[in-house]
Amino acid sequence: MTQTPTLIIRGLRTRAVRVPMRRPLGTSGGTITQAPLVLIDLETEEGVPGRAYLFAYSELAARALRQLLAGILEMVRGDAAAPVPIAKKLGARFTLMGREGLPTIAMSGLDLALWDALGRAAGLPLARLLGGEPKPVPAYNSNALGLDAPEKVADEAMELLAEGFQAVKLRLGRRSAADDLRAVRAVRARIPAAALLMTDFNQALTVAEALARGRALDGEGVYWIEEPVRHDDYAGAARVAREVATPIQIGENFLGTRAMAAAIAAGAMDYVMPDLARIGGVTGWLRAAALADAAGMEMSSHLHPEVSAQLLAVTPSAHYLEYVDWAAPILARPLRIADGRAQPDESPGLGLDWNEEAVARATLD
Repeated sequence: MTQTPTLIIRGLRTRAVRVPMRRPLGTSGGTITQAPLVLIDLETEEGVPGRAYLFAYSELAARALRQLLAGILEMVRGDAAAPVPIAKKLGARFTLMGREGLPTIAMSGLDLALWDALGRAAGLPLARLLGGEPKPVPAYNSNALGLDAPEKVADEAMELLAEGFQAVKLRLGRRSAADDLRAVRAVRARIPAAALLMTDFNQALTVAEALARGRALDGEGVYWIEEPVRHDDYAGAARVAREVATPIQIGENFLGTRAMAAAIAAGAMDYVMPDLARIGGVTGWLRAAALADAAGMEMSSHLHPEVSAQLLAVTPSAHYLEYVDWAAPILARPLRIADGRAQPDESPGLGLDWNEEAVARATLD
């Protein structure tokens, strides 16, 4: 790994923004029309910044994450900007109160900012800092395609493919299995035969329902079925994975790599897709990639496409990048898509800089 100068943590600035979504997303868990983000600006004594953002899911969570990050700063101020020992230190500090949930996401945000600072200090994009090389990554368009009428999602799928993709993801979990099947068939009939169709139930089903709907989808040209049951029901997910022919995809709700290891041991999925902010930032992602490689399991990403594109370039079993454009309006250089692939940024670090005019318009402060 490339050597970088020693940096010392001095401060941490956070801002909450609410970014209107170009295409609102309706899922079995509710409809999202705006993306609440927490922007993180790490300050070092050497003047090298570290930038990252977190998708907060709600404005309440955004406020809580900012408070957690303020408290975390007091635990690490004056420490070297070394992600691995800091992750260990913070893990120990949060043991008694619990690391799961928002504390893990906040710690991941700091980890991301630390790696960004190290990349900037070294003058290298994250992929090269980690010993790899930025390269195009296969991506699917995950914007929209919610629980709408078959005709609407079929039209929308064609629009999403026209944005430079060869794969899209359709949300399922409608009132009946027949309604879901009609939506899948409408999209599959409209998009090119070579285009991939991923599907996502967002944990909407019981195991019995997942078996019935999963079997109904077998043979319908679906590439994977994502999160059919409650995210932590590994035994139930394993039964679905055994009895449904279409591959099962889970992982966005793993809070750290121990959860991922338990899911792999249970046989809970065919594919895995950790979320960068829940798995432990860059440090956690690298550990997750090693688990997936050891299990011989293809690994995709969840949200945070700008950084995930860098990390998939150093993931041995890299599969697909989930593309959403939710942060694009507040970024100086949004992630580029061409020929169905994400093009990682070549700027030092994570490649994240803010469009400050857009940030000012979207601020929640």
